[in-house]
Amino acid sequence: MSLIKEKVDLKPYNTFGIEARCDFFAEIRSEEEFLELIQSTVYKNNKKLIVGGGSNLLLTGDFKGLVIKNSIRGIKIVSEDEENVLVKVAAGEVWHEFVQWCIGREFAGVENLSLIPGCVGAGPMQNIGAYGVELKDVFVSLDAIGIYSAERRLFNREECKFGYRESVFKNEFKDQFLIVSVTFRLSKKPILNTSYGAINAELQAMKIVRPGIKEVSEAVINIRRSKLPDPSLMGNAGSFFKNPEVTAVTYNKLKSSYEGMVAYPLANGNFKLAAGWMIEQAGMKGFEWHGAAVHVKQALVLVNKNNCKGKDVLELSEIVIKKVFEKFEVRLEREVNVVA
Repeated sequence: MSLIKEKVDLKPYNTFGIEARCDFFAEIRSEEEFLELIQSTVYKNNKKLIVGGGSNLLLTGDFKGLVIKNSIRGIKIVSEDEENVLVKVAAGEVWHEFVQWCIGREFAGVENLSLIPGCVGAGPMQNIGAYGVELKDVFVSLDAIGIYSAERRLFNREECKFGYRESVFKNEFKDQFLIVSVTFRLSKKPILNTSYGAINAELQAMKIVRPGIKEVSEAVINIRRSKLPDPSLMGNAGSFFKNPEVTAVTYNKLKSSYEGMVAYPLANGNFKLAAGWMIEQAGMKGFEWHGAAVHVKQALVLVNKNNCKGKDVLELSEIVIKKVFEKFEVRLEREVNVVA
């Protein structure tokens, strides 16, 4: 079928800028195109990988199969009242552009998630979050199509089983569904969340006394740009590792040995440790490995510094995990989706 191309370079489709090729490639711009694609022999006979913005993806080699680029676009208001508005967003919409769309209409709830790379469809998969806010906080439902059954299914918040950078789509339903659209509940009466991280300090530096969602978004953008490399200049996938969760007993033991231990208390009594701080304390900040490197400004980020291969980034991540475990006896987990 005309949608399918052969031997396509995937470098433009992953923010790490890794050079890799796939046997087959198809870009879909509607549900109808996906349902048409499902009928093809290429689709039926090959392993499949669905990509959006490619911002949470590490390709460790050529992909032997079909890569499907989800480029379904569209934003529409489903319903609204004096306090809230429901907005349905197609999976191929760029996340930050959607955030800006909300801010332009004074719809609150996602301003703390400004400048997160990737597309809307990837958001629920890993329950994206930043500065005290997670996608699940504004999530209502999502529409999906079964990759093998071609059946449409609506997932509510409970069915998605959201956790810290987790969802049912990274576990029991991994590679089982194409997300078509996501519906969010946004507020017309903002309750600002500025207590996490350096947002208040940045607002003060901006000389903002009475911030709104626009100013909070600008503060988040300033902070992210000061710490995180631009993928168009240096390939990366943002935060490569999850911040590990440990028990209070483990945290207190670590705190007694490392006075500067950075951690955040959780509602369940556990503590979330700052992986970036731990990586830096393990002496890995700025460490390079065959063209891959731990970013010099934010150790949580691994970068493609000098035209490295995906396996080099993977090997570097293994070294980081080993060094942190040797120092703290805490094992880091990758946040990025590693594709062999």
